[in-house]
Amino acid sequence: MSRKLARISVIAALLALVMVAVVPVSSQSAGEMVPSIIVHSVTQAERPIEYETTRLVVENMRELGLEVEHRAIPWAQLIDEIWYSRVEGEGRAERPFQMTHWRMVGRPERSDPDEFTYNLFHSSVRDGGYNFIGYNNPDYDALAEAQRVEVADKEARLELICEAQQVIRNDMVNAYFIHPLTPQVVNTDTFNADSIVTQAGIGVHNFWTWIGIEPTGDDKTLITSTTSFLNSFNPLEIAGDAPSRVTEMTWDRLMRINPIGVPEPWAAESVVWEDPLNVVVTLRQGMTWHDGEAVQSDDAAYSFEAALAGTTQVDEDGNEEFRPEAPDYHPFARNVANIEIIDDLSLRFTLHTPSAAFETSSLAKLNLIPKHVWEPIIDDLLTRDDADADSIQEEIPIGSGPFKYVAFDVNEFVLLEAFDGHWALPQIDTWLMNVLPNQEATLGQIQSGEMNFLWEWPGDPGVLQDIVNENEHLDLFSAISIGMNYFAFNVRYAPFDDVSFRQAVAHTIPQQFIIDNIFNGMAAPADSFVSAALEYWRQCDDLPTYDFSIEGARALLESAGYSWDDDGRLLYP
Repeated sequence: MSRKLARISVIAALLALVMVAVVPVSSQSAGEMVPSIIVHSVTQAERPIEYETTRLVVENMRELGLEVEHRAIPWAQLIDEIWYSRVEGEGRAERPFQMTHWRMVGRPERSDPDEFTYNLFHSSVRDGGYNFIGYNNPDYDALAEAQRVEVADKEARLELICEAQQVIRNDMVNAYFIHPLTPQVVNTDTFNADSIVTQAGIGVHNFWTWIGIEPTGDDKTLITSTTSFLNSFNPLEIAGDAPSRVTEMTWDRLMRINPIGVPEPWAAESVVWEDPLNVVVTLRQGMTWHDGEAVQSDDAAYSFEAALAGTTQVDEDGNEEFRPEAPDYHPFARNVANIEIIDDLSLRFTLHTPSAAFETSSLAKLNLIPKHVWEPIIDDLLTRDDADADSIQEEIPIGSGPFKYVAFDVNEFVLLEAFDGHWALPQIDTWLMNVLPNQEATLGQIQSGEMNFLWEWPGDPGVLQDIVNENEHLDLFSAISIGMNYFAFNVRYAPFDDVSFRQAVAHTIPQQFIIDNIFNGMAAPADSFVSAALEYWRQCDDLPTYDFSIEGARALLESAGYSWDDDGRLLYP
């Protein structure tokens, strides 16, 4: 490690100490019993690995003198109770969440660490964005902003990313413990194994596999499944892992992340930087939407304008607040200061500030949407306050991607077919994803041949290995994911507003036991929001460790002023 990185580590540690001093520990009275804690997860039937991990950690937390309840609920309900119930008095649950098992999946645009560095923790996205834990640290905000504008010196940006990882690890606002190895099973009698692409940090279930996988015979239908309901198919909503796989195939983007993790032009014929604030994008000729209309530069411009659209509201205290119509994508577009249409195929983006990640986190992130479809929708929404753009579901969505929609039921299936008008015509004719919450049904279908591509498996990875060993037609693929599994704490409220308490809970997570016995070795240890799959951005391996130790957790609590009553219940300092 360089001297400069070592100095950064010291600075980060000092910042963490400052945070301990300035963040309010608790509004509770000294000596008062720490109240019961609810830890959320999905159900055992949906994701047994996540359920069992949560159950184990809950048992360990009880060893600290805490009363802890494990609340396992279906994924759709979990989103409601976590995402929409982050603040007291709002949301769909009786009270704000306290702690939950959570996962961030690997997506191509997350090959650059900016999306996690900024959007998971920046205070500007606490209320409606990815920062659902409520983290608010001005020093961290400055780091997240600085790494975005460090465009000239990649090593300097690395140092900022490392410092950001240090601060988050010290503050322990998320307790990271594994990066999954994403096991997937493919019927290589049906598909040529050499045409299956492993994308860095993603695995084989990626865009390049979907468009390039070659059938070995006359059967040109890829059949896969998901354990989760599909929620919706909307180019202005990030609806979850499975819908995102569909979205990236049906709506084009100006750039895409290639298999080695680098953005390259896609719907754009060229992307030319005139200076650090201005970039000219020229579209491919001859592109059409699935309804036959031509794709032009005003469509590309509107795709960003829709993400920037919103209304300014005034609260009871007279404070103005901007409410974006597409809150999921607004953070990835808001650095755009101006869009100039040059001609039918060319446009110029002007940024507010230089952005090291603009190609990855914006040009390769936002879906291109048809202006003739979405402009009337957005204009109508801007006159209302009861709906956002992400609540819209087209009867048959219109994109320009290499696949188009044929039919879907968000509770049952989605059926796509290759779009003949696309320049990157897929090798398969149709792509079918069924909703199969039952794991036994999933295993039965991949073994019987009813399914030929199993890309999502929430159960014991060893089961897949056994099936592949017994079936010569099936092959197992795996790769370390950009995504991660972790426990998220709502730091707005006691006891999780106390960094010492959060650090103590981190010591109750038996990381290696989980990897060896619950994931059957199909996971890598995690200590950061930056995956080990992104080797360059993880050149800061001196992050604080929180080894599994109930005794260590109790000692940490005691040193922070906590105590125990005669019945062994934990008391506030």
